[in-house]
Amino acid sequence: MSPGPLRGFRDYPPPDAGARSELRRRMRAAARRAGFAELELPSVESFELYQRKSGEGIAAETWSFTDKGDRPVALVPEQTPSLARVFVERGKSEPLPVKWFTVGKSWRYEEPQAGRTREFLQFNLDIVGAAGPEAEVDLLTTAALLMDEVGGQGLYAFRLNDRAIAEGLGRLYGAGDGARFFRAVDRFRKSTPAEFAGELEAAGVASERTGELAELLRGAGPGVPLPEAERYLSGLASRGFDGPATAGVARLNRLFALLEKVGLGDRVVYDPTVVRGLAYYTSTVFEAFARSGDGRAVFGGGRYDHLIELFGGAPTPAAGLAIGDQTLELLLRGAGRWPDGEPALDTYVVVARAELVPEALALVERLRRSGLSADADLLGRSLSRQLREAARRKSRRALILGLREASPGAVVERDLLSGAQRELAPGAL
Repeated sequence: MSPGPLRGFRDYPPPDAGARSELRRRMRAAARRAGFAELELPSVESFELYQRKSGEGIAAETWSFTDKGDRPVALVPEQTPSLARVFVERGKSEPLPVKWFTVGKSWRYEEPQAGRTREFLQFNLDIVGAAGPEAEVDLLTTAALLMDEVGGQGLYAFRLNDRAIAEGLGRLYGAGDGARFFRAVDRFRKSTPAEFAGELEAAGVASERTGELAELLRGAGPGVPLPEAERYLSGLASRGFDGPATAGVARLNRLFALLEKVGLGDRVVYDPTVVRGLAYYTSTVFEAFARSGDGRAVFGGGRYDHLIELFGGAPTPAAGLAIGDQTLELLLRGAGRWPDGEPALDTYVVVARAELVPEALALVERLRRSGLSADADLLGRSLSRQLREAARRKSRRALILGLREASPGAVVERDLLSGAQRELAPGAL
């Protein structure tokens, strides 16, 4: 018995491979409509790129090895550090802002589950060189356009937060271990009250204050609708936020006002539990989530204003997001909106007699060169079986050569939906 794919990896035979290709085509087209240019990146990078730039979590999940030059390298676990590296190399020649999108495979050695495999494809959008919330607005409106173009209309919304607000909450409640506090907040809705309290205490929050913080987060429910977000944020700030956290509140309120203006107000909520796991995020963070079911995250992103500097570049603001193929597939399949796969064939050329096969192949070649999709039988099947194959391939029409009832040299065109047919002169094809 031949081995199957490794655990956490998938094969994509037809028609799924065609459906995935169609999704990428629509997403690429939407990104270009929004002014993004495509950047292609390598699949293997120096391990140091992730060890220092993405945080310990990503570095621990990389597929890393030593190459034949005794260099530590890794299969790419995410695209953003590579993009930052390229920008630093080309930064002086790139007019700002840079708007790039990437489409590529990534690899992470983590526990496979629904929506998470060890090899996956990501569609990234990044804007480098724009410091204001207009960049986040551009990212989110483009993400909404992408999602709508692939069939996700009405299935998703965005949860937004600002890391400065989350950090301010940590300081307000006495958390000494910021990273552990973030993990506790991030898992708030997946934890029992006892588990959440235990994580907060481990992060340095006094036991008598864990219930207060839990109640504060619980008041946000699955997210605070935009009309109520300013009131909720004001309530947070009134508890004694310091300067950086107060600035985060002002920043987020400005972003919300812009999103309302561009028509995304009905697709945005404020969620204080959204912090995102990557170490390089600096302020705004967001997730797209499924409106129905368990509200699982579909994709996420945020602002990373210091990453370019970490690679030796000048201080440069940046923001981006990454849409993974696995969670997107779950969302679309769950709603019955997964594409059909390969597009239907335009023409299937059929022969009534075997000696006409060379003529059929020549006709197929002419049709393809003219811009039509066309195919013909390669197995020497009977006329009836060729027509059944044409129907199976969902061909729009069959062109039949050599029918006895047809005029000499004529080709019979049969509409495979209605069954209607007519004779065509060779020059009319």
